[in-house]
Amino acid sequence: MKTRSAAARRLVSRRLLRMAIALFAALWVVVPGPPAATAKACARCPAATVDEGGLRALFGSENRVIRTRERVVAVTFNAAWNDAGVDRVLAELARRHAPATFFLTGDFADRYPQVVKRIAAAGHGLGNHSHSHPYFKDLTAAGRRREVWAADRSLRAAGAGEALTPLFRFPYSETTPAQIREVNGLGFADVEFTTDTNGWKGTKGGMTVERAVARALDALRPGAILQMHVGAREGHTEVIDAQALPQILDAITVHGYRVIDLRTLLTSRPTCSRPADKGASLAGGAGTPTRRVHRRAARPR
Repeated sequence: MKTRSAAARRLVSRRLLRMAIALFAALWVVVPGPPAATAKACARCPAATVDEGGLRALFGSENRVIRTRERVVAVTFNAAWNDAGVDRVLAELARRHAPATFFLTGDFADRYPQVVKRIAAAGHGLGNHSHSHPYFKDLTAAGRRREVWAADRSLRAAGAGEALTPLFRFPYSETTPAQIREVNGLGFADVEFTTDTNGWKGTKGGMTVERAVARALDALRPGAILQMHVGAREGHTEVIDAQALPQILDAITVHGYRVIDLRTLLTSRPTCSRPADKGASLAGGAGTPTRRVHRRAARPR
């Protein structure tokens, strides 16, 4: 009897979880598609309303690369410090008709609501990067939930609107399987990156525009996800990633790649790409050798 009762409870729990995810997905609306000019640089299949299948396909993984054989790349930016490079980044993306996804902290959204509105108005996607950018390992499960929901509220209050997606990126890219499950349980998919340009370190940290571009080039492979930053660390105004962006976008094109919108992954309809398996190997397709992503000593924000 006890065994039958436990099995019944598990069945009910699974059904409730599926219902919760379906409801959450229904409440999320992604921009129907980029403007006509932007579409030339995006994937052939535009972003669509989030559904349960598309969202759940990203669950259970760090998603450090998009599983695809196509020569496509996703460009992403984090924002936690200031908006020193926003003007330059948005102008360059507009000039190239290139889509991007911006992962903002709630604290950033509170301080720069006009930037949130500008990113949304430009047709780019917005993701959740926690509220105060803490080390999640130092928080309780309840504390981590508060960080995610506080950021979500701040982004909505700042005017993210339909640009807001159920995509989450961990602070410092420090993930654990348990914490990924927690985020998935809140209805968010974790999306990390294949490589960070390390432009956030600035010249005082030994970085240059040339080195940032070289790191992006070294990561080019089908489905690569590039991470950059739109701001500078406290007390600095130099944003190497904003300076390097034109050369990075040129290199992507010269090497036969095109920039796609991460939001194409949020639908279960046939898309141009699928997420990588758990473990996020950098496999570009059948027969392609895999290469693990290794943690670097320096931790980007």
